[in-house]
Amino acid sequence: MKKIPFVASKMSVLLVVFLALTSLALAQHEMQPAGPREHGKLVEIVRKATTQYLDINSAIAAGYGPFLGCVTGQDHGAMGVHYVNGTLLSAGEIDASHPQALIYEPSKEGKMRLVGVEFIVFAQPWLTKNNNTPPVLEGQVFQYVDSPNRFNIPAFFELHVWAWRDNPQGEFVDWNNHVTCADE
Repeated sequence: MKKIPFVASKMSVLLVVFLALTSLALAQHEMQPAGPREHGKLVEIVRKATTQYLDINSAIAAGYGPFLGCVTGQDHGAMGVHYVNGTLLSAGEIDASHPQALIYEPSKEGKMRLVGVEFIVFAQPWLTKNNNTPPVLEGQVFQYVDSPNRFNIPAFFELHVWAWRDNPQGEFVDWNNHVTCADE
């Protein structure tokens, strides 16, 4: 009789180990970043809407202009140079096809390469018009940036979309280690 409990407990241990390994494998699979052709819906919308701005001259003609300079992270990564459309920013509306800012990376040759976009709305008017609810676009919740901030502008909500440059941290993370301001 003593052998039966031992077998049962040995089987129980094997079952627990099997379940733990299965769960770990599934969790790791879920954490894997999307491959180059597995972009989310918002990234695809942004790419389609901003193809025309791959040439920075088209962005300037459409009312986008540089704001500040090349933005770098304090400890890693960068964003690039934000070209902001004042009309879209002032409107306070969110439309996946019309980002308030286009983000360019300067190159050694002096050219600017489109790497992503940023959706921006000022916090106070947005919250007043939307029952104190933060903005969400295609399931992505915007981040709140309080004032004072490094940009010296009122509190705002923002969402980065790295539609034209892979970001190892994710498609919607602010800082991108694959973007640099070294060639500004």
